[in-house]
Amino acid sequence: MELSFTNQAPNVDEFMLLRAKIGWKNPESTMVKKSLDNSIFHVCVYVESQLVGYGRIVGDGAMYFYLQDIIIDPDYQSHGIGKAVMQKIELFLADNAVSGATIALLAAYGKEEFYAKFGYSSRTGRPLGLGMCKFVA
Repeated sequence: MELSFTNQAPNVDEFMLLRAKIGWKNPESTMVKKSLDNSIFHVCVYVESQLVGYGRIVGDGAMYFYLQDIIIDPDYQSHGIGKAVMQKIELFLADNAVSGATIALLAAYGKEEFYAKFGYSSRTGRPLGLGMCKFVA
């Protein structure tokens, strides 16, 4: 299996299809386009012309970098694609996140160990709290 990588944003349809393949709901396509356009960094992984892996960074590009949408097509999981996406993200961060910056993510349930391999740790609640989120309906 030959993989090709790009740092260009995926098109909206292929991104939404990849999200749907892992059971994530999609917002309106206009929101998806704006979100992709406003991302700091993208990693797309293709097999032939099919998007099989993706990851991106959102944030302000200085103090805060947030890893988002690390997604691997279920048919291509356990082939090292997730690791390759994270390695490319980590290279970008090494070049762009300076001392004092915060890099964060919300790991999907059961994926914490995967991210720990790249130096991420779970928040224990002390001193920073566990973190919170709010979903807009």
